[in-house]
Amino acid sequence: MDKGKKKLAVLVGCNYPNTKHELHGCINDVVAMREVLVERFGFDPSHVKLLTDAPGSLVMPTGANMKAALNEMVNKAEAGDVLFFHYSGHGTRIPSLKPVNHFRQDEAIVPCDFNLITDVDFRQLVNRLPKGATFTILSDSCHSGGLIDKEKEQIGPSTIKNTTSVSYRVKTIPFQSVLQHLSSLTSINTSDISTHLLEFFGADASLKFRLPQLESDLLESLKTDEGILLSGCQADETSADMNAIEGGGKAYGAFSNAVHMVLNENPGALSNRKVVLMARKVLEAQGFDQHPCLYCSDGNSDATFLLQPEAK
Repeated sequence: MDKGKKKLAVLVGCNYPNTKHELHGCINDVVAMREVLVERFGFDPSHVKLLTDAPGSLVMPTGANMKAALNEMVNKAEAGDVLFFHYSGHGTRIPSLKPVNHFRQDEAIVPCDFNLITDVDFRQLVNRLPKGATFTILSDSCHSGGLIDKEKEQIGPSTIKNTTSVSYRVKTIPFQSVLQHLSSLTSINTSDISTHLLEFFGADASLKFRLPQLESDLLESLKTDEGILLSGCQADETSADMNAIEGGGKAYGAFSNAVHMVLNENPGALSNRKVVLMARKVLEAQGFDQHPCLYCSDGNSDATFLLQPEAK
């Protein structure tokens, strides 16, 4: 029966080279993940799509290209399939567009062209899954907690604050910087981010900005959906990017690296909950002040991460 199960992945690493927002470890993170998916989890290499902004990259991780890859993956999905999206790059928080939530902030990731992909886009992808397929998102970016809109929190914010004892770059671009960059593209003088994104990206802009008034009606979470989010930090925290000097010779994202360490030390199957709790411990031991979180249904909290086959 397992033969019919496909495993599909989209891996995105954005280092934003030669910009003031440059990171160093994001491409390394997803290249390492590709190897793990193939060697450990039995993914067919032809079912793993890698998008990076490395110089000479044929398909850049723009907002449109990332969404096209994710939509293509969801379109191919059938019951029992395992879908995985690993993102390593910048995140941001944008003021909520709902009048009632004016002081709330919503989570988004920042593709290389700043065409934001938001929590609403991920909610829409999860809602489109065929029954019995799962969609796991591992987001190594700042403010990544809550990246699937309305997903149930299983391992939430920690009240314990670790004392940061390491030097690193944070994987966030503040909202004002995003706004400034988009204003330079559109030459429109407004602080309304929707105006800029719709003007510059049109139909490729996030659903959040194209359908703000319909958002809550169209995209309610399903009673129990199959979205699983492992976030590198809480919604109000930053995630760390280590350059080669700080990282002891290799640049990496702290959360991606922690997950790789957990998997290396535990060859057997691990639940989603265990992966997140163990990654928290690794980051704490390394002196990082970020707390990975888990958002999914009760059943998926204890389900095996990426449905790793039992050892024969």
